[in-house]
Amino acid sequence: MNQGGWAGVSLIASREIGIRLRSKAYRLSTLALLVVIVGFTVVMKLIGGGGADATVGVTGPTASLAAPLQAAGQAVGESVEVRTVPDETAGRTQVGDGDLDALLVGDGSRVQVVVKKDLDGNLRTALNVLAGQLALNQQITSLGGDPARVNAAVAGAGVDVRPMEQPYPYNGQQLVLGIVAGVLIYLSLLLNGQSVAQGVVEEKTSRVVELLLATVRPWQLMTGKVLGIGAVGLIQMVVIGVVGIVAGLATGVLTISVSAAAGTVVWLIVWYLLGFLMYSIVFAGLGALVSRQEDVGGAITPALFFVIAGYVVGISVLPGDPGSGLVAALSVIPVFAPTLMPMRLAMGGVAPWEAILSVGLVVALIPALVWLSARIYRNAVLRTGAKVGFREALRAA
Repeated sequence: MNQGGWAGVSLIASREIGIRLRSKAYRLSTLALLVVIVGFTVVMKLIGGGGADATVGVTGPTASLAAPLQAAGQAVGESVEVRTVPDETAGRTQVGDGDLDALLVGDGSRVQVVVKKDLDGNLRTALNVLAGQLALNQQITSLGGDPARVNAAVAGAGVDVRPMEQPYPYNGQQLVLGIVAGVLIYLSLLLNGQSVAQGVVEEKTSRVVELLLATVRPWQLMTGKVLGIGAVGLIQMVVIGVVGIVAGLATGVLTISVSAAAGTVVWLIVWYLLGFLMYSIVFAGLGALVSRQEDVGGAITPALFFVIAGYVVGISVLPGDPGSGLVAALSVIPVFAPTLMPMRLAMGGVAPWEAILSVGLVVALIPALVWLSARIYRNAVLRTGAKVGFREALRAA
């Protein structure tokens, strides 16, 4: 006898949750993702905690070049640490041991360096800037001018930019969080979404679906499967998101506020739920069209294309152009929103109306997808053998 309404859905969902949570593959995949997230955090900590980009030694005669060298390094984006050594001999020893990247020698009137083998490209650029500054100062002095006044005037000169609209102040951590959020959403949709389709085919092949449909209706079976697998995926997403944020804040890799980090996790969960519901409902319907596991990939490829396309656009465009108009437009379209919008929200700078509109459009689309997929599922799930045509499945049974 058929279970009524949501009781049947709950029955199927509970079955799916129990099976998935007891699965060794699920536990191992969750553990592997946690190791990757924590490992990534540790690597970023080690990379970020390495101090200056280059260490240069100076002796008594070249000590006057220390401040100008650091300023030159800052001008070209190179962090230079300057260490004073007792004499040139001691400095050469430290260069040979690898404690110094270079040693400034001579009387300080020109730039001369000692290196072990070769000079790093960025450090070479900084030293060239310093050499040019020394040459300019010497020319100014020979003409009777004051190098300090000229340098101050040059340093104070710059373009006066007057933007009509203030750009959003993106920072590196926001960009990284956005990309990580996109990757997690993409992997979850890819893995958990396909699990729905594979589960449908598995039940068709083993004829279990016939036994289940003696107890519940087709729409209840499809909805329960989607909600059950979605709940298990949500647990995985919450664990990974919380552990990742906690690890980042604890190690100092993330210096953003706790509220901002929590907001990223919340949006990640919201878009996982919306994206999973939208795509897994479609995957369930498409999975019912085939009867062999090897045919699942081909059946869901049309829908999977939009997941992959949104992810690829996000990770290829946003790092170089966080305010991309193309990405902003695509992130509001429901088929691209689950991968693109969480990236943009983590990076910041998304207008409230954009976030509300994107969520609203996905929510409005889900009922239509439920109706469409339920119709396909009902007409195709009991048919084994050759692949059922999409148009044929849409016709009433």
